Amino acid sequence: MGHDISGHNKAGEEIAYARFSMGNWNARILYNLMDANDYDAGVSGTGECTTFSIQQIEKAVNAYMEYFNSGNILLDSDIQNLDQKQIRNFLLNCLATAQKEESVKVCFG
Repeated sequence: MGHDISGHNKAGEEIAYARFSMGNWNARILYNLMDANDYDAGVSGTGECTTFSIQQIEKAVNAYMEYFNSGNILLDSDIQNLDQKQIRNFLLNCLATAQKEESVKVCFG
């Protein structure tokens, strides 16, 4: 069991992936940043997918920067924790796709 969260472009290709063990509370940080707590089933995601707009992903990126007090989300040197880096990369990949395609599909497994 665990949280396997993936982002997909309109062609259905996986463009982002984050994996957390069932006991890793950092999964909740990603759910919270994305305002996606309804997709958190405790030990894993619900198995459902939803579509996020550019604005929703931008809001999540801004929340990440605020939460981790990161002045520049793009700099690896600002990242102290592997889960923070995983969350950051997931959000940035989703943002890049949303900016290109106007939305991104995220699945919470």
